[in-house]
Amino acid sequence: MTYENINGSKKELSKEQREELLRKLKDRFEKNLDFHKSLEWDKVQTKLEDNIEKMWSLNEMEITEGEPDIVCYDENTDEYIFYDCSPESPKGRRSVCYDREALESRKEHRPENSAIDMAEAMGIEILTEEEYRKLQKLGNFDTKTSSWVKTPDHIRKLGGAIFCDCRYDTVFVYHNGAESYYASRGFRGSLKI
Repeated sequence: MTYENINGSKKELSKEQREELLRKLKDRFEKNLDFHKSLEWDKVQTKLEDNIEKMWSLNEMEITEGEPDIVCYDENTDEYIFYDCSPESPKGRRSVCYDREALESRKEHRPENSAIDMAEAMGIEILTEEEYRKLQKLGNFDTKTSSWVKTPDHIRKLGGAIFCDCRYDTVFVYHNGAESYYASRGFRGSLKI
């Protein structure tokens, strides 16, 4: 089975692309040691090299300007957890409504995509509110933008969706119609490897 990324190309990276991605991830890992003080890059790299399909997803996070980095290691599952750590909502994922249903409900001025569809195509999960709050403990993110977060079913069934941002050193959670989209709102994702 051939998978395609959000730009329509195959879900595989060349050796050169993998090496370039590993270099970027290592540089970011070393720059943000406070995010993962007790982790060693060599172990992370080995895990990445053993999961080439997940590297493709990380590359999608990278090319949409999410700046993925490790935020924690889960000892129970032996997984490194990456989040989009760009200062603002990833530029390559803005101006999207929440999900496919919301996209199809718009009669005119439709956005090109939805947050949930893009995340699925990239092989990542959209952050939950809890994960978003965890990210904000590492620094101030989305001080000028906002990010859709996983919306509870009972809210979504009523036509709404939730998003978060950080203003005044505080994380705010808001609601909007799921079909809405703005140039300053995107979404952040997570990936377990």
